[in-house]
Amino acid sequence: MTAPLKVGLAGLGTVGTAVVHLLERSRDKLVARCGRPIEIVAICARSRSKKRDIDLRKYRWVADPMELARDREIDVFAELMGGAGDPAKRAVTTALASGKSVVTANKALLARHGKKLAALAERHGGALNFEASVGGGIPIIKTLREGLNGDAFTRIYGILNGTCNYILSRMEQDRLAFADCLREAQRLGYAEADPSFDVEGRDTAQKLSILASLAFGTRLDPAAIYVEGISSITLADLDAADELGYRVKLLGVAVKTEAGIEQRVHPTMVPKDSAIAQVMGVTNAVTVDAIGLSPITLVGPGAGGMATASAVVSDLADIARGVRVLPFGRPAARMTATRKAPMQHHEGGYYIRLLARDRPGSAATIARRLAQQGISMESIVQRHTSGAERASPSGRSGRPVPVILITYATSEDAVHRALSAVRRDRVISGRPQVIRIEKN
Repeated sequence: MTAPLKVGLAGLGTVGTAVVHLLERSRDKLVARCGRPIEIVAICARSRSKKRDIDLRKYRWVADPMELARDREIDVFAELMGGAGDPAKRAVTTALASGKSVVTANKALLARHGKKLAALAERHGGALNFEASVGGGIPIIKTLREGLNGDAFTRIYGILNGTCNYILSRMEQDRLAFADCLREAQRLGYAEADPSFDVEGRDTAQKLSILASLAFGTRLDPAAIYVEGISSITLADLDAADELGYRVKLLGVAVKTEAGIEQRVHPTMVPKDSAIAQVMGVTNAVTVDAIGLSPITLVGPGAGGMATASAVVSDLADIARGVRVLPFGRPAARMTATRKAPMQHHEGGYYIRLLARDRPGSAATIARRLAQQGISMESIVQRHTSGAERASPSGRSGRPVPVILITYATSEDAVHRALSAVRRDRVISGRPQVIRIEKN
């Protein structure tokens, strides 16, 4: 039998511990698949005394991740510490520079330093595998990098954050406000004590940066992504979406346009009959559009120790079998600078919810401002306590009247110009809610 693949594991949190269990449980299957065992020979974590559901006596303890990265006895450095900076960055850089392969689940590190790390792997002959960085147990990295390598991608979009999808699902299904669903997500461990990284879209943006780079050959640049979160979504928005045949999801979208690669993260209305609209709870999904192919959607667990650990072990198995591929599917030197397509140029349909002041001429003023920007309306719905009616305001309650507008395809810039004019006219109260509509 070929000598075992020797792994140094840095990080013994939920994922790291699950990797240890999975390798122990799957040892014989992995030998049959890879032709050699995969063995953890050394481990490193912040605390040796912390209680864990593994027997640390089986493994050599290394106090410093840098020392583990330089360790001559290991073939692969598995980085599960997290964070875009040190110690993860220094340790991964050191391991790659010494010719070792690296497996990581660290989306933040890749989003910020992916091109440099890929170049190091190419230069020194190691692999850089990161299936676990996006989509948990969904094999989206391998699909883009290897499975569909020869295809011309036009769009990739998906649900990339289980916390947000859980919150939106609970809001819709159980008629709960955003704040209540967030508290429940925190109680269940789906959301952190400070949930802003998830609910404001930044986690999704880092993952989208990785996917866009694989699909379009661009350098990773999360700053090139337009980002909105879900904290402004209300039950009124979900109700309106339901009546109109849509469901609201937080999507990461990267699409090739004449103006460049448009990358955006924001709440989106998707048709109820689309595959991605059926994805509920903490599940993730990614849809890939390519020339000559019908859309392909991959769905699976997007979070959790075992789902992420399975992706880590899959990467280790590839290395054990001798599989070596360029980290981003092309030489790092050929990854092009991101040409950010301004959101002002984005075209599509829009859902707009306004609180119109209940006085003569309000509806006419709103309609005129939209028409001045060339915006055509698919539907206008006025909300009353008795239900929805298609009409201009009649009768004066003195309270603002919710009005929902659905536009035909128009530009982001036109929508914002029209709404700015409406606010200056003082015919609405508060800030308009705008949600983009993503067709199949």
